[in-house]
Amino acid sequence: MTAEKKSSIAIYPGTFDPITMGHLDIIDRALNFFDKIIIAIAINPGKTPLFSLEERQMMIKKCFPEDYSRIEADTVSGLLVDYALQRDAKAIIRGLRAVSDFDYEFQLALMNRKLVRDVDTLFLMPGFRWIYISSSIIKDAARHGGDVSELVPEHVDRMLKQKFSL
Repeated sequence: MTAEKKSSIAIYPGTFDPITMGHLDIIDRALNFFDKIIIAIAINPGKTPLFSLEERQMMIKKCFPEDYSRIEADTVSGLLVDYALQRDAKAIIRGLRAVSDFDYEFQLALMNRKLVRDVDTLFLMPGFRWIYISSSIIKDAARHGGDVSELVPEHVDRMLKQKFSL
């Protein structure tokens, strides 16, 4: 009798306001380790996003073909580790761009581990060409008329231009 292999699931949380090429690079890297990645758009009352939750979900979904079964976009509020347990995820994916990210991310990973021992945190670095970008930097550049077309998917670039009426 052969046991059926259980698929491995990871959660990639963030505000994704907007999703960037750096995010997509992390997702591609994570797919080397997991069968499925759930992109969890965090609902954070402490942040005022440029794009609505619906716009962010739509931007993410447009990044992947509809039949791409290994990616899912969802929303999450509350404790991420509780959500991970609900979704039967084995890990939380976190991107690290610089040493300055590490301290906060390390503390967060330790707290998550304390709360739920069965969910690991996997840190991934984006490729060097994306290491300096963040959604905040992209929004700021776009707000002031900067060309961010190589840093975000084409549909996201169009939406940024619409938001800032460029």
